[in-house]
Amino acid sequence: MPERRGPGGQPPVALTIAGSDSGGGAGLQADLKAFAANGVFGASVVTAVTAQNTRKVAAVVAMEPDFVEAQLDAVLSDLPVAAVKTGMLATAGIVRAVGRRARAGELPNLVVDPVMVASSGDRLLDEDAVDAYREELFPAALLITPNLREAGLLVGRALAGPDDMERAARQLGEAGPAYVLVKGGHLSGDAVDVLYDGRTCTELRATRVQTANVHGTGCTLAATVAAGLARGRDVPTAVSEAKSFVTGAIQGSAGWHLGEGHGPLDHFGWGPRTS
Repeated sequence: MPERRGPGGQPPVALTIAGSDSGGGAGLQADLKAFAANGVFGASVVTAVTAQNTRKVAAVVAMEPDFVEAQLDAVLSDLPVAAVKTGMLATAGIVRAVGRRARAGELPNLVVDPVMVASSGDRLLDEDAVDAYREELFPAALLITPNLREAGLLVGRALAGPDDMERAARQLGEAGPAYVLVKGGHLSGDAVDVLYDGRTCTELRATRVQTANVHGTGCTLAATVAAGLARGRDVPTAVSEAKSFVTGAIQGSAGWHLGEGHGPLDHFGWGPRTS
């Protein structure tokens, strides 16, 4: 278990602003598991409710932006939130509402995972919300964590490898986030991510685990980074530790058969790790 800080072993607090996955593998369910597994108390703001399993997203109901803000008011007025992670924001109105709070300095150590498409291929974001991300949320983020498809959508071209990922990371950095992490999980070969710090790009590599159980990897990675930031890590350290955690979680669930599609991760070390 990661070290904890505060009097009496009190854990730091992280907040996820994300959608609910009824299948339990991704979304705020994955975020809260990742927080807990990394020694952080998790609070949540629900942006949307999905009817979802390992195979598909059958239906989505988005919250009204005013209700998202009411949840934010409730959490931020009472809990000492040390880091924030966003996931599925669903609509441009919610993106703008969260962006306003971020620009006002209310969302510390903000990690933005621009969730646009589920592992099943189902779209999870309104078309008009993409510009809202670029213009209103990215400038207030400490780190953004698009995957290959999301980064390609944001920069307007398909990405085919690490060189493309580096160019995309630099382009996305122009929107204002302090750091950009472009995740290459959809490539073949090693699992390669590219971290851009505003000056240089660094590749992070891990041996790919051969399994279909990868539902919630992006959510888990971003949430684990937020947990690290809440515990006082700097961004490069938090990202490196999060990648190792996610690799282990994929290894642990590689042999599971939960559902007929992309199965969930092992957040709590129930299965074997090879490293």
